[in-house]
Amino acid sequence: MKVLVIGPGGREHAIVRSLLADPNVTEVHAAPGNAGISKLVPTHAIDANNPDAVAALATKLAVDLVVVGPEAPLAAGVSDAVRDAGIPVFGPSKAAAQLEASKAFAKEVMAEAGVPTAMARVAGNAEEAADALDTFGAPYVVKDDGLAAGKGVVVTNNRAEALAHAQSCFDAGGTVVIEEFLDGPEVSIFVLCDGSNTVALSPAQDFKRIFDNDEGPNTGGMGAYTPLEWAPEGLVQEVIDRVAQPTVNQMAHRGTPFVGVLFVGLALTSRGTRVIEFNVRFGDPETQAVLARLKTPLGGLLMAAAKGELDKVQPCAGPGRPPSPSSSPPKTTRTPRAPVTASGGSRKSSRSKVST
Repeated sequence: MKVLVIGPGGREHAIVRSLLADPNVTEVHAAPGNAGISKLVPTHAIDANNPDAVAALATKLAVDLVVVGPEAPLAAGVSDAVRDAGIPVFGPSKAAAQLEASKAFAKEVMAEAGVPTAMARVAGNAEEAADALDTFGAPYVVKDDGLAAGKGVVVTNNRAEALAHAQSCFDAGGTVVIEEFLDGPEVSIFVLCDGSNTVALSPAQDFKRIFDNDEGPNTGGMGAYTPLEWAPEGLVQEVIDRVAQPTVNQMAHRGTPFVGVLFVGLALTSRGTRVIEFNVRFGDPETQAVLARLKTPLGGLLMAAAKGELDKVQPCAGPGRPPSPSSSPPKTTRTPRAPVTASGGSRKSSRSKVST
């Protein structure tokens, strides 16, 4: 199998390394890649957000599979162009990528699918924002509705700061989603999807807030770890049953089947598991930790998803179950200490975990 990986970052580096470890993958290329990736595989200097350029390169290289890493190419329609060229691609269509590109759209789909998430309102001006902030109260959660490179959310006890962030989004021509605050530790779960079926990978937790004691604003990511020894037993299956599979079913019902990885950002609140947000690609930095422990060959998994054949994937044994959950998770990221700019049908076959 010859694979082309689209993207320039650490996430793509981790994907390339895992693909090279798959005995069925004979050749890997990356575009545009980076200095580290270029030491492992050939790289190609193209605009990753240009659908025609990506499709042309995939055709020229005669690859068997294209894996799209970042969200921006997906929102630009790169997957659509590659599929139109007759090449299997792991990554959702432009329409399905709206699950990340628009938080309001994601909330709409969650509501239709009965997915547990924070109560929210969409605001398009300062008056609507103020009304929503007063409805939910502090701590205030204000999210830029569009893509913001992981830094489009503010969580703060300061109402003026919350309004200022909302106004900055309005000034840029956007809207905001204002939510109730979710307490509890955060968990990231990657769920591979083929339009009908779902397979989850090992849960992870990342660190984003700068400075000791999580006192500063969020970065793009300062590291991650897995397994989560403190996570509740049955968490992964709960996410499949209550979040991922209903979302995939609803997207198929809408006529926009979701093929790729559904990155489910969760808060384990005092009232139960709640979805913070959806992303439509592998998360960074969690990907580095999760794929480092993956035993199932990655290329076969991604190809099965691209071809709608995840139900044929055979789970393999991982390194064993982590110790019993402890009562105290090590990180609670939803507690605001200062203004925070942060990242913001019928049941089909689903599996709680391929391998760890």
